[in-house]
Amino acid sequence: MTPLYAQDKFKTARENMVKHQIMDQGITHSATLDAMRTVPRHLFVPEDLRPHAYRDMPLPIGHEQTISQPYMVAYMTQSIEPKKGMKVLEIGTGSGYQAAVLAEIVDSVFSVEIVEPLGKQAAALFKKLGYTNVEVRIGDGFAGWPEHGPFDGIVVTAAAEEIPPPLIDQLNENGLLIIPLGKPGSVQTLVMVKKEKGKLIRKNLLPVRFVPFVRE
Repeated sequence: MTPLYAQDKFKTARENMVKHQIMDQGITHSATLDAMRTVPRHLFVPEDLRPHAYRDMPLPIGHEQTISQPYMVAYMTQSIEPKKGMKVLEIGTGSGYQAAVLAEIVDSVFSVEIVEPLGKQAAALFKKLGYTNVEVRIGDGFAGWPEHGPFDGIVVTAAAEEIPPPLIDQLNENGLLIIPLGKPGSVQTLVMVKKEKGKLIRKNLLPVRFVPFVRE
């Protein structure tokens, strides 16, 4: 979906990132791996940080926010079992990188960002890169995006102390939601929730550290 940048000078760095940082850590979902090879992560970070774009580390993107490390983006993407035909909600657009990875795989991504400059910057970058299947809204992600629900998958990229009930309401039957839960500044737990026959099946995945979920 990003032919303009498919042959850029960072292509080898992306290949090495996928092989040594993502596949070597157990990510096996082929569509996720292909998306990570394709999306130009260096364009989603500040220009002075581009030499570090393909290291397995989070990077600051301004406004006290970060772009997640590549492995975490791949892990969260694989966890919701993305495929063609799916509609996904993302809470916390940030740089836009996670949404772009999802957009390479699923039919549509609806992303909510509370920090207006980040949301506008990400929307402009999606347009530049040709991601016509991503829509960004500026606002409080706690409420989700009910006008476009229900969603087959929901990815929350900021840590909350509890799962916002509106997101559960907007999750489709057999849909998967992934979210870091815990107090700001502490080690959190990445949690997966599946809605099955109207009930929630919860699974703790791994310890993580994410920026806090910001409310209006």
